[in-house]
Amino acid sequence: MLVIYSDLHQFHNPPYEFLERGLVPYTESPARAEAILAEIKAAGIGPIVAPDDFGLEPIRAIHSQAYLDHLQTIYDQWVAVGGTPVAAMPFAFPRPGLDRSSPTPFATTGRYAFDLSAPITATSWAAILSSAYCALTGAERIARGEDFAYALCRPPGHHASRELAGGYCFLNNAAIAAHFLTAGGEKKVAILDIDVHHGNGTQSIFYERDDVLFISIHGAPEWEYPYFSGFADERGSGVGEGYTLNFPLEQAVSDAQYLHTVDETLAAVKAFDPAYLVLSAGFDAFDGDPLGQFRLSTEGFGAIGQRVARLTLPTLIVQEGGYAIHALGRNVVSLLKGFAMGRAHDQHSAK
Repeated sequence: MLVIYSDLHQFHNPPYEFLERGLVPYTESPARAEAILAEIKAAGIGPIVAPDDFGLEPIRAIHSQAYLDHLQTIYDQWVAVGGTPVAAMPFAFPRPGLDRSSPTPFATTGRYAFDLSAPITATSWAAILSSAYCALTGAERIARGEDFAYALCRPPGHHASRELAGGYCFLNNAAIAAHFLTAGGEKKVAILDIDVHHGNGTQSIFYERDDVLFISIHGAPEWEYPYFSGFADERGSGVGEGYTLNFPLEQAVSDAQYLHTVDETLAAVKAFDPAYLVLSAGFDAFDGDPLGQFRLSTEGFGAIGQRVARLTLPTLIVQEGGYAIHALGRNVVSLLKGFAMGRAHDQHSAK
């Protein structure tokens, strides 16, 4: 299996974030990608290649130029007006009735973010851009005929919308790759998001489109971040109505319960009949993940991989969440091996 990885991810390493527990060390740390890479190498999965440079054009198809400018310049602007050099971090957010524009960086940090988990340091942009390039490189290889590939993206992306960062996400890697694979609307693409948290950014980007089917399995917003999206009645609008499908689940979901839902989603993908599949692969549904409340096992991720592979679609697997670092690499390898096993089984059966 082709693996795309950039060591530039290490340049995004903020010292802290603000969660319900208060100010805490940054959970989405470089150790995540390093743990995954170590297990991939130990398992002999590869080849492992560096991403190509795509410029900003395929990223502008998803994110506004104003937002891209912000991500690249906000740190220097923040420090110039007296902000802490540790990281640029929002502390005031526009709301209805309190939403006039202000040019100060103390305002624009909140204009382009929805929570306190997306600080930007002096070197963050290099990591953010390389993460998107990992996904784009995988998409290009798939479009050229590669059967499947894994993009080890860090930082992750599925919470990022057109002009909002949050949930550790800045550029929506899966959405950028999916749009690239549509070839300007000529081909249909399905996105299946298995992160424990709803992919609110991906949903918002494709909510009014009918060429990309977005499906998310996640913790119900009544109890799980990002709280304000992911309800079952969110199904798209306009021509996109019916092309967004949400499967919010209760707490402590087991492998068996989760896999039953996976089967439902795969039936929807088959009915859509896309040319490509993008799997937003979060591993925070793991039992013991500090940011999730599902109960999936390492073997459960392997079973997910086997089921997804049997769609027999060219598939790009994009890394999203997963914060139980001691088990994260094993969980990723389990899914990748399961996928390869499922694909090999189908190819053998076809003969």
